[in-house]
Amino acid sequence: MNASTASAPAPARASSAVVLANLGTPDSPTPPAVRRYLGEFLGDPRVVDLPRLFWLPLLHGVVLPLRAPKVAPKYASVWMEGGSPLAVYTRGLADAVAERMPGVRVVDAMRYGNPSLAAVLQDLRASGFEDILLVPLYPQYSTTTTASMQDVVDRVGGTGIRVVQDYHDDPAWVEAVAATIRARHREHGPAHLLFSFHGLPQKVVDNGDPYQRQCEASAAAIAAAAGLEPGQWDVSYQSRFGKAKWLEPSTSGTLQRLADQGVREVDVIAPGFASDCLETLEEISMELAEEFAARGGKLRYIPCLNDSPGHADVIAALARRHLDRD
Repeated sequence: MNASTASAPAPARASSAVVLANLGTPDSPTPPAVRRYLGEFLGDPRVVDLPRLFWLPLLHGVVLPLRAPKVAPKYASVWMEGGSPLAVYTRGLADAVAERMPGVRVVDAMRYGNPSLAAVLQDLRASGFEDILLVPLYPQYSTTTTASMQDVVDRVGGTGIRVVQDYHDDPAWVEAVAATIRARHREHGPAHLLFSFHGLPQKVVDNGDPYQRQCEASAAAIAAAAGLEPGQWDVSYQSRFGKAKWLEPSTSGTLQRLADQGVREVDVIAPGFASDCLETLEEISMELAEEFAARGGKLRYIPCLNDSPGHADVIAALARRHLDRD
């Protein structure tokens, strides 16, 4: 060992950790993998609030055997070399945030699927991290999403783990999303803008969930930052499941209304999603774009912030603010 090596100080050990957690994804675009993922996702009582004795046999005996083979080809249509888009972009975002937060351990996790949020938190605790910040990559809070991650924190022992509740009106995040709209308009010219958020059963909001209110506040703030006037944009909700009443208006129904009104060009953005995924890349930019084209229109999808430098700046600043709080 030379003198310079012997005298070099040991690298400082990170004392804080940040976990960027997204919803989840199958491990592969195959029916068995999709079935495992959907079984965990739809088996969460936060997601499907039905009596377990009724729902679980129905889920595993009827819903999953029918749904998994239909959904797997949709995942295959958007799969990337490194995995599902949601997994690839979430990993990339975690890496980019880590570069902006020296001295802090930054990792990614999934509420459903892998890397498991519970396992990631347990590994960090076992490695000696006592100050852990969980950042659910859900800009808007819902009992069906953020609260479900809190459930995991509570199960693994929540001491020393803080959870960011939402960032739906964070000025830096609002500006980052608005910038993508302005960039699209500079490139292609203005078009009517549709904010499409993931839907929820209406009863969830009726029971006090703030999700819809936060979605509408996000849309209004982003539209203002993008320089849009009232009448140049709409808000809708997508991805319905089951027969219960869901939030209105639906994205499909709104696109039909716009087509009937003679609107021929629509830009669609999904600021409830931090990363592009099946619901944005297949449902919006393929399925709904095809439906709108059949009505004589052109739908252009504006991608999520994904692992862009601007997104990494926003999340790193958000994490630093929360870590600095007592």
